[in-house]
Amino acid sequence: MIVEQIWTGNAYRNFNYLIACPESGEALAIDPLDHEKCLAAAKRRGWNITAVLNTHEHGDHTGGNGAVIAATGATLLAHANAKDKIPGIDRGLAAGDVIKVGKTVELETLDTPGHTMSHVCLLSHTDTPALFSGDTLFNAGAGNCHNGGHPHELYATFVSQLAVLGDNTLVYPGHDYIANNLEFTLDREPDNARAAELLAQVESQDTNDALVSTLALEKEINAFFRLHNPTVISRLREAFPDLPDEPDAETVFLKLRELRNAW
Repeated sequence: MIVEQIWTGNAYRNFNYLIACPESGEALAIDPLDHEKCLAAAKRRGWNITAVLNTHEHGDHTGGNGAVIAATGATLLAHANAKDKIPGIDRGLAAGDVIKVGKTVELETLDTPGHTMSHVCLLSHTDTPALFSGDTLFNAGAGNCHNGGHPHELYATFVSQLAVLGDNTLVYPGHDYIANNLEFTLDREPDNARAAELLAQVESQDTNDALVSTLALEKEINAFFRLHNPTVISRLREAFPDLPDEPDAETVFLKLRELRNAW
């Protein structure tokens, strides 16, 4: 499996992806908003885009569908419940569905509600798994729930699906928000030395060759995975004085999401 991460350079800081089979040259385009860059990358690599997949229905992820499909004849895949929100879906996806790309690539569909209620992530069936997380999981952060989502569902997705993935899982998010997210982590957990070290590293990174994190790293630097950390809880109580003495993980997650909304 070959992964081409495409930095759009737009105001929304989107990442688009091409996932290719090295044997056949067939490729899947994930959320190809910048269709010109995606098509140019495929041409440069000698790949044939045979399918487009949207992680969810927001326009900054679906906006390039028409141009890519017109240029390639690709089929369109998205969550089965997004059929009324994304025009022209050829295959509706459910949890456990496997997407094959060429001869060698298999990607498993995860049904990951929260950012929206029709959101999928993809997990590769490779020796080193890769998670294409759309707007559910960002580097050092979590998706918002403003436009069709729900924070309780996002919490459930984090705890029951993401946190249980292998620590070596590579994380490919839909946007580059890592610097701002790390600043939020450090606001919530000022003594997180790993987050401080990483912030200094990524502030000057080349977004065309961006850091690819792992689940193990996320568990160190992402506040939304650090729900039992004493510093996180103590700092949270400063903002929410009525927080219980021993708050449950979901309460901590929801309060963090509330604070992050205004960050």
